[in-house]
Amino acid sequence: MPTATFEVPSSRGPREVTVSYARVGRGEPLLLLHGIGHHRQAWDPVVDILATERDVIAVDLPGFGASPALPDGLTYDLATSAAVFGAFCETLRLDRPHVAGNSLGGLMALELGREKLVRSVTALSPAGFWSETERRYAFGVLLTMRQLARRMPLPLVRRLARTTAGRTALTSTIYAHPGRRSPEAVVAETLALVNATGFDETLRAGAAVRFTDDVSGLPVTVAWGTRDRLLLRRQGVRAKRILPRARLVRLPGCGHVPMNDDPALVARVLLDGSR
Repeated sequence: MPTATFEVPSSRGPREVTVSYARVGRGEPLLLLHGIGHHRQAWDPVVDILATERDVIAVDLPGFGASPALPDGLTYDLATSAAVFGAFCETLRLDRPHVAGNSLGGLMALELGREKLVRSVTALSPAGFWSETERRYAFGVLLTMRQLARRMPLPLVRRLARTTAGRTALTSTIYAHPGRRSPEAVVAETLALVNATGFDETLRAGAAVRFTDDVSGLPVTVAWGTRDRLLLRRQGVRAKRILPRARLVRLPGCGHVPMNDDPALVARVLLDGSR
């Protein structure tokens, strides 16, 4: 898998950041950002569809998947994420790509839009539109998921992933239809959650995050699964109030990570949002 290495400014001087990514397709560039504890393979169910019309670049966020953690001097906040992916796009010579993100990645996508670094934004169940009670609930669920994953021996994870009931036990918090996820994918994303070096710092930085600014001057789509159990769908209505010009889309029967629940629908939303 290719990597891009570039410098990002910090209070201690420039710091070198490396981001792992996969690239496929042709057309206008579309950058894909996954959620906390996940990896770029979260987008695999829709990548082939998107690649028929877009130059698709799916990344592992710093400290997740195959991307190393951020170096000392850089923090896991929105300003840093905008600087990192602004520099990433410059390194790959992507001229203001379209961007789509899920959960944490959706929040990052909106920040890139607010900074006018992209052509359009599509955010699937983006973080940052929660009440304090909703945030505490979501963070509690995420911490529990990580703790359970870290305590399970790998042979047990592999055994559970072989059955629909086991995949449901492992992933029903984020998927409405966990049985549709392949055993190999469930094992890989469980390991991604266990090995996410940026997880704790990202969660700490997110405790104070509220997205309160409009994103003007470019198309914005916010989509929410009707069966999202992590960031409840009423947060989509809140997002629409903050982003009054955004297109709000419901994803019937989809959970928090909707790409696997209904690939055709999600791909269509992403392609429409990036036109």
